[in-house]
Amino acid sequence: MRPDGKPEGLRQSMSWLHTWSGLLLGWLLYAVFFTGTLSYFRDEIDDWMRPELHASVPGPETAQRALDAMQRIAPEATTWTLSLPGPRQTAVEASWREPGAAQGRAGLKRATLDAATGERIEPRETRGGAFLYRFHFELYAMPRVWGRWIVGIATMFMFVAILSGVITHKKIFTDFFTFRPKKGQRSWLDAHNATAVLALPFHIVITFSGLVLLMFMLMPWGIQAIYGGDTNAYFAEVRGARPQATAQGERQRGGRQEAGAAALAPVAPLMAEAAQRWPVHGVGSITVNAPGTPRATIELREGGGESLANRGQARTLLFDGATGRMRDRPEPAAPSWVRATSNVVTGVHLGRFAEPAVRWLLFLSGVVGTVMAATGMVLWVVKRLPERRKLGRTPFGHRLVEVLNVGSIAGLSVATAAYFWMNRLLPAGLEARGDWEIRGFFIAWLLCLLHPLVRTHRRAWLEQMLLAALLFALLPVLNPLTGGASLAQSVPHGQWSIAGFDLTMLALAALHGWVVWWLLRGKPAAKPAPRAAAPATGGVAVKAQAWERAQ
Repeated sequence: MRPDGKPEGLRQSMSWLHTWSGLLLGWLLYAVFFTGTLSYFRDEIDDWMRPELHASVPGPETAQRALDAMQRIAPEATTWTLSLPGPRQTAVEASWREPGAAQGRAGLKRATLDAATGERIEPRETRGGAFLYRFHFELYAMPRVWGRWIVGIATMFMFVAILSGVITHKKIFTDFFTFRPKKGQRSWLDAHNATAVLALPFHIVITFSGLVLLMFMLMPWGIQAIYGGDTNAYFAEVRGARPQATAQGERQRGGRQEAGAAALAPVAPLMAEAAQRWPVHGVGSITVNAPGTPRATIELREGGGESLANRGQARTLLFDGATGRMRDRPEPAAPSWVRATSNVVTGVHLGRFAEPAVRWLLFLSGVVGTVMAATGMVLWVVKRLPERRKLGRTPFGHRLVEVLNVGSIAGLSVATAAYFWMNRLLPAGLEARGDWEIRGFFIAWLLCLLHPLVRTHRRAWLEQMLLAALLFALLPVLNPLTGGASLAQSVPHGQWSIAGFDLTMLALAALHGWVVWWLLRGKPAAKPAPRAAAPATGGVAVKAQAWERAQ
């Protein structure tokens, strides 16, 4: 209701909704956006946080040497699966299933192989990028179901904030081309508007797709109606589970029917055939069924899918394991509409379709979204500065928002950098090492939340941003000092998963350093109180000046 008694219009109502829906869960949404943006490079983070893999440089003989290694490591296995190195992976990830092992992932054994020699590598224990990815939608420090519910509700608030923001700003596209520096509140509003409009399609798609991915929890009624309450049937159709190896393909010691062992055909000609058919993606993985038997088969799988709808159904070539001759096989059935829809939504949200250039574009859009959330929370504080000047003090609610802004924005940067530092400073053989890395992350974040309580608002921002800039900037230096490959080594060898991480850390250091420079050169937002003040208001003027100095 307006002061004149008339009801508020749509835009005024949406402005109130936009402000409070963005603020109440803004700190959580910032963390979700920040960690989700980093998760676009989850595989690269995994590689960097295992420096034992940095000496693994792929070559033309990588596939053959990996298969030879599996002959030594798992000669009794019923299947071998080799995930080959690529732009986002520097070593060979091997898995196999022993006779009689349980079906599914629980029955698999795993190993990491050097791409150059085929030798087994024992990397340090770490959660790597998986922790940031899981934190993005499960929050970690609580049961998974609770975390997903909280993130789902926060995402709904985010979607409301985006739509209400579009309605509120009737000149939204004009405002995008408007920036008024050194204008206090107007500058923050311009920055918030510009970052919101710059990646608006990304913000809408990523938020909506996030809600759809959690719809089985947030909106389960459609699934329950169609599948008669059998959610397992829904998930089975979404996964499109591949049939497991049958007893016919298993190798039974003591009861096997094969007359004798059979060597595998050389894999190089098979790889060359696949490279001609798939010049863009090449071979992503190799699966050998019934290795060492006359019935062995070698399946080459393309490194990328043809479309988002059939993700997980990449093209394959099947060869006879003993002779190397190609076998005919029926074309796989098209995915059901349920699975196709799930594949598209999941692929769009996680960026699984993205080539390097598109992945960087998604990452930068995520950075813009993170800045949008941060500027919105800071704007809430800046808009209320005139009220605080009149009072001559900072109300408790305003001070609480200030503290949470510093701790959740700058503090999360410090905590993330500390997580990477803990990966290199903790002893490699420490028991439960991955858990200690995560504990270091939360301890650093907690300290950053407490730090603004004992420092002025401006000093807290300055000190935490400076610390984050230094920690990010020194990570590429720490890398070679703790067994990793330096930029001088990773770039010439084409190890872009490692080099890309170091370069991204330098970019984050530059971004935080720019904020430090801006804070150091910035002038107080408030104008000094008038020199001549009426006696009745002299005390208020003195209080206002003291308050401004404290900021």
